Amino acid sequence: MGFSNFTLRDVVRQFCLVTSEVPDLFADARDVEPSPLMRSILGEYTPLALAINTEKARSELLIAPILVEVRSHLSHRISLFSGVEFVADAAQGLTGYCDFLLARSAEQQFLTSPLLMVVEAKNENLKSGLGQCAATMVGARLFNQREGGPVDRLFGAVTTGTLWRFLRLVGDRLELDQREYHIDRIGKVLGILIDIMRTGGPTELEAAEPMPLGRAS
Repeated sequence: MGFSNFTLRDVVRQFCLVTSEVPDLFADARDVEPSPLMRSILGEYTPLALAINTEKARSELLIAPILVEVRSHLSHRISLFSGVEFVADAAQGLTGYCDFLLARSAEQQFLTSPLLMVVEAKNENLKSGLGQCAATMVGARLFNQREGGPVDRLFGAVTTGTLWRFLRLVGDRLELDQREYHIDRIGKVLGILIDIMRTGGPTELEAAEPMPLGRAS
């Protein structure tokens, strides 16, 4: 079994998690104004991604640019990985290729301190990706325990590119945000993603000022 084979029920049962649905998990996350380049990219790419309507197109044209924007807003102090093999615990089935990982380290040559796992929903069904996302989050917790990274809170997102839903793992409690966020609210989506990386990261990340896309730190 790999990450993509897990259903939400599988993860809850195998790893003894308790689930709860939170009406507005990221109510305190403020909207973040996208850079002019981000708005231009979405204006150009969104109609094309929807017209092509494949998972690959949505991943390349929508999800990846949004995550790159998050990294830029945080002055490139986080790392972004796409399509990497992630072996957390093969004996428990916690292995496979991850759609996207965001880590609180600026190290881009190898993965350290994964904090946010982003799963692309299959067949445009957000619910279908919850199990894979939760399994990857559990795997990240084991990885961080082994490597000495943060383990108190881990986050996940399931997305079609145009719709986003978020999760949080605190101890053995898996919290699912009841809200879904459409790309029309890109400021809120960015705000949540940036808030996750700031509050889950070190002090210097929390204090970092957002930077427009394309500027060097």
